Amino acid sequence: MSPRSDDASPGAGGAGAAGLGAGEAGAPTAFTHAGDASAATVEAPPAADVPATEAGDPPRHAPLGDTPDRSSAGGGVHMPPRPKAPQIAAAKDEFAHQWAKTVESVDHGPLPADEMHDHLRELTERLANLLDSDPFQPNDAREIGAALVTAHLTGTGTLERSFGLIGHWWPRLREHAFALRRNPDDYLLRITQVQGAFAAGYAEALRNRTLAEQRAVHAAVLDARELTEQALHTSEARFRAVFEQSGLGIAIAGIDGVILDVNPALAQMFGVPTDDLPGRRIRDFMLADDPAHIHDWYAELARGAREHFSVEKRYRRADGEPLWTHLTLSLVRDASGAPQYQVAMMEDVTDRHRLYTRLRHQAQHDPLTGMPNRALFFERLESLFGRAGDGDRVGLCYLDLDGFKVVNDSLGHDVGDQLLIAVARRLDAYVSRAGHLMARMGGDEFMVLVEHAAGTGQVVALAEGILAALREPFRIRGHDLTVRASIGIVERPIAGSGPADTMRAADITLYWAKSEGKGRWTVFDTERNDREVARYTLSAEMPAALQNGEFDVDYQPLVALADNSVLGVEALVRWRHPRQGLIGPDRFIGLAEETGLIVPLGMYVLERACREAQRWRGYGLSREAGTAPFISVNLAERQCHDTGLVRHVQRVLAETGLEPHRLQFELTESQIMATDGGPLERLRELADMGVRIAIDDFGTGYSNLAYLRRLPVCELKIAGSFVEGLRTLGDADPVDARIVASLVDLAHALGLTVTAEGIETAAQAERLRAIGCDAGQGWYFSRPGPPDRITSLLDGVPKAG
Repeated sequence: MSPRSDDASPGAGGAGAAGLGAGEAGAPTAFTHAGDASAATVEAPPAADVPATEAGDPPRHAPLGDTPDRSSAGGGVHMPPRPKAPQIAAAKDEFAHQWAKTVESVDHGPLPADEMHDHLRELTERLANLLDSDPFQPNDAREIGAALVTAHLTGTGTLERSFGLIGHWWPRLREHAFALRRNPDDYLLRITQVQGAFAAGYAEALRNRTLAEQRAVHAAVLDARELTEQALHTSEARFRAVFEQSGLGIAIAGIDGVILDVNPALAQMFGVPTDDLPGRRIRDFMLADDPAHIHDWYAELARGAREHFSVEKRYRRADGEPLWTHLTLSLVRDASGAPQYQVAMMEDVTDRHRLYTRLRHQAQHDPLTGMPNRALFFERLESLFGRAGDGDRVGLCYLDLDGFKVVNDSLGHDVGDQLLIAVARRLDAYVSRAGHLMARMGGDEFMVLVEHAAGTGQVVALAEGILAALREPFRIRGHDLTVRASIGIVERPIAGSGPADTMRAADITLYWAKSEGKGRWTVFDTERNDREVARYTLSAEMPAALQNGEFDVDYQPLVALADNSVLGVEALVRWRHPRQGLIGPDRFIGLAEETGLIVPLGMYVLERACREAQRWRGYGLSREAGTAPFISVNLAERQCHDTGLVRHVQRVLAETGLEPHRLQFELTESQIMATDGGPLERLRELADMGVRIAIDDFGTGYSNLAYLRRLPVCELKIAGSFVEGLRTLGDADPVDARIVASLVDLAHALGLTVTAEGIETAAQAERLRAIGCDAGQGWYFSRPGPPDRITSLLDGVPKAG
């Protein structure tokens, strides 16, 4: 995939998603302070004095104090003064006071107001120390939540309003985060984790208390059945005490389902007087959307086939509000074992359910844009694949904004965040109107899920609509910003594929769209993907192939057109794959250059070729060293950038004993014209050693002739495409002939020799000799082959003298 911007951050505004309320510039500082040099460096906005409000409103007070200015001559963060200890204590007292008022408004517990304040002041101190502790241990907040239950502060709404109070104090906590040099988002994450642990501890303690009460009630029921009439009277009194005073809702019904008695706690849960419930049937409180298994379990219990069951069940209060309970329904039998009563015990878990719903929403939605996130998208996608029928199809549009990183780098991440929000809102409005799910996958990437797709045309039309929706500029902080996007499209039957494969296909297709020019859509192509997979497989196998000696070198002679003597030999690498057979360089050289393997592969070919060239030194009619053919080796651009190139060449020449003038490196025209700086200096060093430098495929690119004169080149090799038109003497293409003649004249004017590639007929060889070309290479003289073929040629063909 092409690089994408993933550095958009949710910012301080993300606090709202945690249920705490967003911070604002000028908000008061927090109620505690502890320095943390390791925290992220963030510049805090200035604090402002805000008048106090009435009890129950969010506390808004003046800053607590001054902290040292930590800026230096070299720059740094200018922080507000550190708050003093009396101010910190006052802030904690204020928070505890607000907390006590909040709890008292929903819970008239057994504690007097002053004891409740002292108890909550202690919990406030523990919360403050926990938030600033390092290392951070959020699970310690479980004990604080449990302490509320221990103090019997468990009224309906106590937990929710306690969290709401923390949300109202977020501006001061945010300023406190700045004072600690902490990232506010990281500090918000701490608060969210503390809330979760606080709620877990509260719920666990409440559940333990509930279970204890359940056991007491159940024991009382059993005792009442088994004791004598006198003991029964005592047990009844004990049961009535538990029944009346329990915070757990309890109802007793006959086996016919008619309610006989309820305790005050249950009546309070439903918001009705206690006398209104007896005489009604349990089934009257079952809702139409209750799962079928609840009705089945109740029927089994009523006929004595089940002793009890527990379930989380929703009811509706008298005022219409939902009531979530943890219901345990138990069967009580008479002395003969026949079903006699049903006992229902209900724990009000509405606060816990709301918190769970809120946390689940946060886990499945992007905090910056509010859109569904990657987790929710994958959940929907996997669900679609799990319930799909025959013939169902799915469509995906994988969207990535083009050049979004430039916005962040030039205008700042704040502008980038606002742009992402604006883009998400516009696209979501368009996609939601069409009935599809759109999610932010991260950074500037978005995904659209088309369920029950009607074909590729539908998804393509959706992608074109998305691109059209982005054409209108966005006005962000005084800037008119135009956004383009690339879209990868996948539309396929669900049968025979899976969510992971479909996502991978969308990711690959987005990469194709990016590489083909951006600002466009591309549809997934199975054949193209197969080629890409095969190409990647070859790339992955190359390092082991080089280590295992699967690469081989073939040789093709360069022949003087004047007398057909062998001037030189070109080394051509081949891959003898154990399963695919012989693989030509056109399939793997590009991969080697991309992966960097071309450097060790090039040195392997150089060493092999130089050793073979040294073997040919004594072959032919003449035994003088000066008449032996040179060896020509291709040099890749990445090799030119290798700082150890000259040193490696010197080592190979020394180890093989090959004279430098018998080694030639071939570079393509585009390579050598782009050579500058260090690579050009390395070529000049090689030329100064006596190594020959040749330009391969000359004429296929653009050459700056003035620059060409300054390069250490000794030979031009004319591309075979120009020689193609000279196959026959009578029908030779006059244009190709003139081009070749011009190239030969140009090379000779620069003092270079010329070799023509791709000679396949005698007519071509004769025509090129007449034009004045110095040498030729092609199947007419010899196909590439093993070193022994060159040995045979040298034995039978005179070498150049």
